Amino acid sequence: MIWIPPKMWEGGECWIIGGGPSMPRQFGISEDVIEDVLHKRTPPSTYSPYLSPIHDKHVIGVNAAFLIGDWMDMVFFGDGKFYFQNQEAMNAYPKLRVTCNPNLHKRPHIKEIKFMARDGNHAVGLTTKKGHISWNHNSGAAAMNVAVHMGAKRIFLLGFDMTTDDKKNLHWHSEYSTIGHTRTRKEKSLPYHKHTPSFPFIARDAAAQGIEIINVSLESTLKQFPKMNLEEALKL
Repeated sequence: MIWIPPKMWEGGECWIIGGGPSMPRQFGISEDVIEDVLHKRTPPSTYSPYLSPIHDKHVIGVNAAFLIGDWMDMVFFGDGKFYFQNQEAMNAYPKLRVTCNPNLHKRPHIKEIKFMARDGNHAVGLTTKKGHISWNHNSGAAAMNVAVHMGAKRIFLLGFDMTTDDKKNLHWHSEYSTIGHTRTRKEKSLPYHKHTPSFPFIARDAAAQGIEIINVSLESTLKQFPKMNLEEALKL
């Protein structure tokens, strides 16, 4: 059954935590702590106290971001493999769990995962069709569409880097692969090359719908949205 999100955030704001390596640095987390999480010496929840400035905000954690803490309103993911790798933690998560994976929702043993269909007629951008999202070829951008459906008029992006850091890390964690594998992949094989083409369409639709998008990932290569540091964004 397709889930139609309620307008719980009507006229409000939403923070979306993506996977880019700049995310913890925006909160002043030290390089030692970041390296501990990257090498799985400590879990992603190590970051939670540092993210206290947004604990009282509306927050969507994309993919592994939900492992930081259960204070987020929602975990959103589009990859079925990610779910099965984190099934126990995902099923225990007390807040909304939402996917647009076209196969996962058909499995009867999946516990209370909300399903939104991918809009094939509006594959990139921000569709307004109820119960549907523009997939945009990545979960982070799709999560932006979920926030719009829930009524958010201002969206803050964290970890939407679309590039690696100076140590060749693609993410602030290594939940998807080993750290060595991430750092040795060839540039042209990195997934953000297929992610970035959707963002001009997102910017177009956001402008048409009166939605403000602010990129709090200062190192981001995205050029469609104004950038701010965390301190500036929190003052808005």
